[in-house]
Amino acid sequence: MSLTQSPYILYSDGKGNIFEDTSLYVTGRSGWDALPIPENEWIELPDGGSLYELPGRRGIGIDVETGEMRLCEKGWAVAAFIPPAHTGFYLAAYETAADAPTLPLFCYTAVGWLGEKFFVPATRIEPDIRQDCAGYDQDKVNEGARELLKHYPHNRLVSHLMNNCALTYQCPAARNFSLGRWECPVPASPACNANCVGCISLQPDEEPIVSTQDRLTFKPTPEEIVEFTVPHLEAAPYPIISFGQGCEGEPLLMWETIRKAIIEIRKHTSKGSININTNGSKPDAVKALCEAGLDSIRVSTNSARREIYMPYYRPNNYDFDDIIESLKIVNSFGGWTSINYFVFPGMTDSIAEYEALRKFIKTTGLKMIQWRNFNIDPDWYLGKIGVTETGECMGVNQLQELLKAEFPDLQYGYFNPPIERIKGKFESDFAHH
Repeated sequence: MSLTQSPYILYSDGKGNIFEDTSLYVTGRSGWDALPIPENEWIELPDGGSLYELPGRRGIGIDVETGEMRLCEKGWAVAAFIPPAHTGFYLAAYETAADAPTLPLFCYTAVGWLGEKFFVPATRIEPDIRQDCAGYDQDKVNEGARELLKHYPHNRLVSHLMNNCALTYQCPAARNFSLGRWECPVPASPACNANCVGCISLQPDEEPIVSTQDRLTFKPTPEEIVEFTVPHLEAAPYPIISFGQGCEGEPLLMWETIRKAIIEIRKHTSKGSININTNGSKPDAVKALCEAGLDSIRVSTNSARREIYMPYYRPNNYDFDDIIESLKIVNSFGGWTSINYFVFPGMTDSIAEYEALRKFIKTTGLKMIQWRNFNIDPDWYLGKIGVTETGECMGVNQLQELLKAEFPDLQYGYFNPPIERIKGKFESDFAHH
């Protein structure tokens, strides 16, 4: 449903209480600018969403009476976390005080209040329900984790995935593995060849933020990988195993181990899909994995432009061109290619980025964009990559529409598709109620 008016701005009293200010309509942030949000881009805050207060920041709203923009002086600004499968169109708009703390590594979508409901400018980009919060029963997750730990008592990866990921951090993918369904995470590398500004598993001591989870501390063996992935591929509905997780470095640094594991897995089962989430830094390694039986690749990027990519990833011994080459190689083997595209309203939807992305899609033969909300403090990010002007922007919604019109076969989503979906009906062959 489209709203007939803008929602009202929210503010926090700094003690965990959130209020609406009915004298101000909420605005959205695009790049450095605060803008009115089109009424047709609001949806009710999805189940699993949550609200954050933003200390040291005053929300920017539009005065209901005068139509002028002004600050909400009543308390701290408020943003929404929108759950997986949804993509936000605007960030929360606020003015930041000089002494404001850097925000942790979450997404900060604009949010407002109207008719006793919270609303966010966003869309459900993915119908797959694999990470919907309603699908998790913690008692069943705990029971599944206990069973796996009992069944694989000496497997370090299973221990890591259950004790750290599923039970401590409540990683959705690890919880799904505990429940024997869909995509199973397979972290493989404790090291990385990039120094991403917003890394969620390792931050330098001198930075003002901390990583959201601990990184893998050991190198798993092919045997450890094969031991639990083969049963998963054999028994799970819409099964995928995915190398490259938030709790590790770069999986391509462990490509020899992964290659051995894939060869061994395929000796035991032909079922399911083998995927790698990667920075795409080592095309030769990607080729070797494709030869072994890799089905799909998802390359993460904050931009289709080298000048925006490089200061964020800060790569060691690889270049932006390598990620393009890796995608082309997987395509040449008939594999599925996606990018994990970090959506930053005001950057992702700039005219310059749009033109670069069009070229990127054509050059690589890209099959899918996973429209991922960027988990980072917006001011800190733009400062780190040295962007003071973002140029003319079209809005994330329009960007998605324009690309779809030009590339009708390009799929949109949020998750790696199972092989059944890739080879069958993309519109229906996936996890659903």
